[in-house]
Amino acid sequence: PWRRTNNAWRVLVSEVMLQQTSVARVLPKYEAFLKAFPTARALAQAPLGDALQLWSGLGYPRRCRNLRDAATVIDQQYSGELPTTLEELLVLPGIGQYTARAVLAFAHRADVAVVDVNVSRVLSRLQGEPMKAKALQEFADELVPQGLGWEWNQVMMDFGARHCTIRHPKCDECPVRKQCKWA
Repeated sequence: PWRRTNNAWRVLVSEVMLQQTSVARVLPKYEAFLKAFPTARALAQAPLGDALQLWSGLGYPRRCRNLRDAATVIDQQYSGELPTTLEELLVLPGIGQYTARAVLAFAHRADVAVVDVNVSRVLSRLQGEPMKAKALQEFADELVPQGLGWEWNQVMMDFGARHCTIRHPKCDECPVRKQCKWA
């Protein structure tokens, strides 16, 4: 469902829920959480206990606390609307580079690279060696086609998850095999 929306709040909730948690566990919780807290303001004004109760089963309750703290800042400093710059998003409690960039790419269709573990693996294999975070992010940002940030990031994540996998990569049918130094 998070791929069918460009609502920044819904994207943020999905990204926070999906941190170290499988899609199968997130799916039923995502809709219930957003039904109770359809906006940042709704979560900011709710008791933390209500949010934690809905979060139960996702693990890492600190993520829920941080999301509520972020919602409070969004409500108080941004009139309930998520900020639209990387710098402003990074100031929110619990929001790091990945989550901030995911909100920009998936909600605002910004041309920024979202580097998760799958994208990291794909790009490191293309380069033929593991890359440090800063160099990896810079390389990923260079590859994003102008005007296609949303599409590019979806493709890269799916490619890493389904094709350029950890254990059994499908190198024989890979469209970038000729450029891949790892293959």
